[in-house]
Amino acid sequence: GCVIVRDGQIVGEGFHERAGEGHAEVNALAQAGELAKGATAYVTLEPCSHYGRTPPCARALVDAGLARVISAMQDPNPLVAGKGVSILSDAGIQVELGLLEEQSKQLNIGFISRMTRKRPFVRLKMAASVDGRTAMASGESQWITGAAAREDVQAWRAKSSAILTGVGTVLYDNAKLTVRTDHLLDKRGFQPMRVVLDAHARLTGQEAVFENNAAVQYVVSEEAKVSPEIVGSQHVNVVRLALDAKGYFDLSALLHALAEQEVNDLFVEA
Repeated sequence: GCVIVRDGQIVGEGFHERAGEGHAEVNALAQAGELAKGATAYVTLEPCSHYGRTPPCARALVDAGLARVISAMQDPNPLVAGKGVSILSDAGIQVELGLLEEQSKQLNIGFISRMTRKRPFVRLKMAASVDGRTAMASGESQWITGAAAREDVQAWRAKSSAILTGVGTVLYDNAKLTVRTDHLLDKRGFQPMRVVLDAHARLTGQEAVFENNAAVQYVVSEEAKVSPEIVGSQHVNVVRLALDAKGYFDLSALLHALAEQEVNDLFVEA
């Protein structure tokens, strides 16, 4: 995120809404307009310095005439990692690093994980009774969580880049794995990616998880025969991974593949 302050007043705010779109600094500068000249920018991450899908934010701050930039932490992306600070300093902008650094690391934990470990940060959702049960002895499923906990699930879905589940959950619950709370979806702007593990390609493409146009990563074995309806869907990407001797996916390879799809935070519901 980025907040631009001039004469003690906030004149611009912005955050990076989705990959490929304007970064926080660019959005805050657009809101501040001419008031950015001589102002101070507070950012949660060092402004980027390279041309990717968007131009470098450090250069945008220089062009806008900022006087000072206070960054909570250095960008762990090796394409940046201090280069943004150098661009700002070389242009005569006062730069300070480290304000609320630990809080920023928690805020950016998924991005940091992807940059330093080449894998997303993984969170697991599990509903269990006080005696450790997740279902009745008969196998029948019953609600364990209350309304507040279910709303928390919606919040964590909204905070995540992707939601992962297995074929069993899709077949048994016909789960959509979407954010259904309006104000959370409005704030996020789009549904998270869904990741479905289905080694033997048992799904047909008629399941609820495929209904809307949100991206789906459909993970199958190298030999699996995938339904033509799934193969032909514009919002579904079929990912083929090898199985180990026990018939399971290599989770390290899976997480690496998701990192290549720019998944920072992975929420597991299975």
